[in-house]
Amino acid sequence: MNFRTILVLIVIGALAVVGYNSVYVVTELQRAVLLQFGELVESNIQPGLHFKKPFINDVVRFDARVLTLDARPERFLTLEKKAVIVDSFAKFRVDDSAKFYTSTSGDETRAESLLKQRINTGLRNEISTRSLYEVVSGERDQLMNILTEALDKVAREELGVEIVDVRVKRIDLPNEVSDSVYDRMNTERDIEAKEHRAQGQELAAGIRADADKQQQVILAEAYAEAEEIRGEGDAQAAAIYASAYNKDPEFYKFNRSMQAYAATFSDKGDIILVQPDSDFFKYLKSSTQ
Repeated sequence: MNFRTILVLIVIGALAVVGYNSVYVVTELQRAVLLQFGELVESNIQPGLHFKKPFINDVVRFDARVLTLDARPERFLTLEKKAVIVDSFAKFRVDDSAKFYTSTSGDETRAESLLKQRINTGLRNEISTRSLYEVVSGERDQLMNILTEALDKVAREELGVEIVDVRVKRIDLPNEVSDSVYDRMNTERDIEAKEHRAQGQELAAGIRADADKQQQVILAEAYAEAEEIRGEGDAQAAAIYASAYNKDPEFYKFNRSMQAYAATFSDKGDIILVQPDSDFFKYLKSSTQ
């Protein structure tokens, strides 16, 4: 192989190297900027085949897809100065490649670190203006929408990043606060239960009083009716006795004496102190003679 052949091969190799370094490709999933000696000369390069000056220009590519930033749980204070542990994440993507490069030097790790700081600041500001109830359940959706809008504006201006969404995965109470809340809720339930029991006892007492009143009324009505019937019976008995007396006075006296004897001697232990010639023994004397 002579010198000319070697020279041709060297030239071809050099041209190949120059050609390789003069062409670059940006895919649909990428954003790119063009640098010249480290200085930004072109940004927001569209997907496709492009040319650059070899050994002078450098191409820096970024992921153009929606990325997820999963922040670690952080502690924040509510309006009542109660601590909550918030676990959140954010969806973002590079919107302005030039601003993204100048603010982060193209380092996605640095971009995520800056975004975490902005998200924590936004969460702290929003949670500090809300009560514990509003943060936990009442206004969580509103909080996330406001936070997304505010962070998107800041991230676009400072980092060239679009905030697609910010979501709160969960909100927990610290252990000491959880115990305090549980104790307070338990106390409230006890008070509520006592109130219900007191209301039930009051209602039961009212029902019993009404039942007792109705019982007394029924007993009084029954007693009055019984006395009325007894009075009617006594009147009828008196009428019968009067009729019998008018028909046979002696038999009437005899019947009344028999009733008196039966009532007097109903108990074997009864003792009666009466004169033997008393009218009480009138019919007994007649029967023995």
